[in-house]
Amino acid sequence: MPAARLAVLTSLAMVAFAGNSLLCRVALRHTRIDPATFTAIRLASGAALLWLIARMRGGTPSGSGNWRSALALFAYAAGFSFAYVRLPAATGALLLFGAVQATMIGHGLLAGERLRGLQVRGLVLALGGLGGLLLPGLSAPPLAGVLLMLGAGIAWGVYSLRGRGSGNPLRETAGNFLRAVPFAAAPSLLMRADASLDGVGLMYAVLSGALASGVGYALWYAALPALKATTAATVQLSVPVLAALAGILLLGEPLTLRLVLASAAILGGIALVILEKAPR
Repeated sequence: MPAARLAVLTSLAMVAFAGNSLLCRVALRHTRIDPATFTAIRLASGAALLWLIARMRGGTPSGSGNWRSALALFAYAAGFSFAYVRLPAATGALLLFGAVQATMIGHGLLAGERLRGLQVRGLVLALGGLGGLLLPGLSAPPLAGVLLMLGAGIAWGVYSLRGRGSGNPLRETAGNFLRAVPFAAAPSLLMRADASLDGVGLMYAVLSGALASGVGYALWYAALPALKATTAATVQLSVPVLAALAGILLLGEPLTLRLVLASAAILGGIALVILEKAPR
């Protein structure tokens, strides 16, 4: 693949992933849509577009995916939505990304991987940054939102680990989205008394599912085969940064010193762990 095309595909995918945080936050902050409805519409619209893309590429998601991965996908999407009722876009994206990477690194350690000296320092730095972000104070994020987003990140990490080695990741993702729709419908029905439909909010949910998720994953899986594993992992460090910039510029969210320092520590620490994994 030409380098210019690879750069464009990768950049657009990262913008789409960061856009999920922005779309979810703006929907739950500026419209009347409730998080359960947002989650259900997001997964359903993502499933529809991914199914269409898979069909256009000559395959079918029918029978693809599995129910355990779909449950992890739903847990991520639900935790993500309910967390963003309380969290700014930048803080949410940072917590989500940190939890995803921590889950995958932790799985590697349990599987017998060993950290080198620089990786240990990176892990300590990242944990210190997370601790600094969560210390009590005026700018500390709400604990309920933090726990929900960390849970969403763990679920996404589990989903990513289960999908490693997939022969056709786009088709598998489409199948998992389709299987996740019934899971998302259940809380919407149980919480229907508190449901709040909003035309603009529904539009944001569709954009989050179809554009930021469906198109974003299609672009990412098109670029992924041409990227080294460490490059693919490292480039995702841009997602919280993009989400933070968008939240500040478009939503008027404050840029606090605590967030800047925590972001530098968490993302820098994770980068040290990832880059040190590269073959010497």
